[in-house]
Amino acid sequence: MKHKRKKILIACDSYRTLLGFRGKLMEALLENNEVAVFTPKIHHEDIKIKLANMGVDIYENELNGSNVSIFSDLAYMVRLFQVIRQTRPDVFFPYTLKPVIYGSFIAKICKVKHIVPMLTGLGYNFMNGNKKTPLVKKIVRGMLKFSLKQNDQSNLILQNKDDYDTLLNQGIIDKEYNTHVVNGSGVDLSYYLFSRPEHENLSFLMIARLINAKGIREYFDAAQCIRLHYPYVKFKLIGPYDDNIDSIDSDLYNKIISGDVIEYLGEVSDVRPYIKASSVVVLPSYYGEGIPRCLLEAMAMGRAIITCDSVGCKETVNLSENLQTGFLVPVKNVKALTDKIQHFILHPDDTMLFGKNGREYARRKFDVNKVNKHMLEILQA
Repeated sequence: MKHKRKKILIACDSYRTLLGFRGKLMEALLENNEVAVFTPKIHHEDIKIKLANMGVDIYENELNGSNVSIFSDLAYMVRLFQVIRQTRPDVFFPYTLKPVIYGSFIAKICKVKHIVPMLTGLGYNFMNGNKKTPLVKKIVRGMLKFSLKQNDQSNLILQNKDDYDTLLNQGIIDKEYNTHVVNGSGVDLSYYLFSRPEHENLSFLMIARLINAKGIREYFDAAQCIRLHYPYVKFKLIGPYDDNIDSIDSDLYNKIISGDVIEYLGEVSDVRPYIKASSVVVLPSYYGEGIPRCLLEAMAMGRAIITCDSVGCKETVNLSENLQTGFLVPVKNVKALTDKIQHFILHPDDTMLFGKNGREYARRKFDVNKVNKHMLEILQA
């Protein structure tokens, strides 16, 4: 039977994720469907050109995904209402918190037939000890529960089992909800090519936004400790320093950009050369991750990883004796992080062994083609 072409509208909170995180998925969707994106204003013309060349229709908005602004958020909902009425999608696919909350609500008002929200991690509102007040967290959770109220055509996508258990235990969803857990965003093994790591001149790399919950302070402190004893070991950091409720303080930022401990590279358009030049990739995050993309990229390119025993992050570390990919450390534990970094300094051959295992683990579990096949089934596209 011939496939009926569907109109699919994707909503995100950052244009930066469209090609890197959803590019291969959009390519797969475009084979038999029409695809449009509803995205905050795209400031990189090359991204806009690439999307247009793929055949993706672009609708922009002024959403700030990291901060709360009542007027901005209301304007976002009005704009989305207009776009949905204009495009009349068969499938609405919002991902990340604000597009899921506001988008699912507006899509129901507009009577979109198939609504498939995806939470790529639960973030601050489900973390203990964050800067948000209990009232704010309660409001956000209530809004999420309301927006996810199920109808026959609703499907929720999550990226790890812990997030499912959290939503279930807090009464935001129930056991009857159509919920699917996928293996993150997947990683393109033909794009992130395997290479042997440098194991003589060791260097460690962290890729993350400069926010506290990503473990920036812990990485800096561990690097500072290691360099007292091994001054030749290099530490590098990639990621933007932008306006966020949890951005690192100016004192730590100034220490980082001084270059005395860490080489700060800012935001880059292509992480592959930097991963290739590294020996080990580190992410001591205690943020509510889905499955961190940078760790998937690192494993695909054959790099050992060190990350926290936290939601989402722990999914990437296989501790099997025959396929160990790296180490897990407790959250906010600088000593444990320092010890595992030192392990690779004292046992440099493990960078090659764990890196090779990481590539195999990525192939088995996180191959983007396998993940996208599952996604297409859920999206009914």
